[in-house]
Amino acid sequence: MRCIPFSFKILYCFILISVLIACKDKQEKILPSKVTITESVYSSLTIQPDSLYQVYAAVGGILDKNFVEEGDSVSKGTPIAQIINNAPKLNTENAKLNLQLARENYSGNNAIISSLLDEIDAAELRYKSDSINFSRQRNLWEQNIGSKVEYENRKLAYELSGNNLELLKNKFELTKSELSTKLKQAENNYQTSLIATGDFTVQSKINGKVYALYKNPGEIVNTMEPIAAIGNANDFVIEMLVDEVDIVKLKIGQTALITLDAYGSKVYVAKLNKIYPRKDERSQTFKIEAIFTDPPEVLYPGLAGEGNIIVSQKENALTIPKEYLIGENQVKTEAGIKEIVTGIEDMERIEVLSGLDTGTYLLKPEE
Repeated sequence: MRCIPFSFKILYCFILISVLIACKDKQEKILPSKVTITESVYSSLTIQPDSLYQVYAAVGGILDKNFVEEGDSVSKGTPIAQIINNAPKLNTENAKLNLQLARENYSGNNAIISSLLDEIDAAELRYKSDSINFSRQRNLWEQNIGSKVEYENRKLAYELSGNNLELLKNKFELTKSELSTKLKQAENNYQTSLIATGDFTVQSKINGKVYALYKNPGEIVNTMEPIAAIGNANDFVIEMLVDEVDIVKLKIGQTALITLDAYGSKVYVAKLNKIYPRKDERSQTFKIEAIFTDPPEVLYPGLAGEGNIIVSQKENALTIPKEYLIGENQVKTEAGIKEIVTGIEDMERIEVLSGLDTGTYLLKPEE
């Protein structure tokens, strides 16, 4: 067995130590730096006309005609489409006939009212006659003339005729009230039928532009499917979708930096003006709206892009690159692992509130 010379062993150890030191010196390390850091929330987005709404028909039928074309400008009240359906017209005629009958009944030109009035007239004559006979018999009875039985009969006849007259008058008022109610119902039904007939012409609710027509002449129209889409012709809104973990950071008035696929890398500035409170359960996102402060010259509905909403910004903040962070709040220094307190962050850097200073070297964690 050959022995390695002692001098060679010393040389070998020296080389090994040098390599280890060199490897250690080559490990990436940096110093924290003070920069301006901006925290933002990412969002996908689409462009939509302001006040965009789906146009629905109030009645069903067959689309007879579209009065406008896609891209046309319209005013409030402009006819959009005409629907044909014979059933409501027949209903209107029936409602008109019922109204006429109800008016005639209420005015007294019918058998019920006339009969009751005749009965009341006859009852009033009977009551007057019985009243006179009773008064006469009472006077005689007070003079001890006549029998008590005859007096009682006259009195009973007088009271019965009075009650009968009162009942007939109450019946007349009740019948008149019922006929009045039926007249009002007939008037309401007729007015409703007129409205339904008028709804066969669908009109625009706003001043704007026709962005879509969903039905062609001859197709069936119902009240559940839109027939057109109308929105503002000049003003557009930015509809943004934000992840639920970020929604609590957003407030009305915050600035958003917008890029649109149609305009390449050009950045536009917008302001948040609306936050919808309901979460979309399917996408787990919230919808928000923003308005351009200086919009592009040409915009179309459905243009897609991305946005970054600025939620906070700090100048001269002590920051480190995110790749030097271990877990949520630790870093590796030449003296070992240290805990830090972090603040706001952007895509590349994170703020250090305490635990480090500008003179502490950080070692990049091993992958």
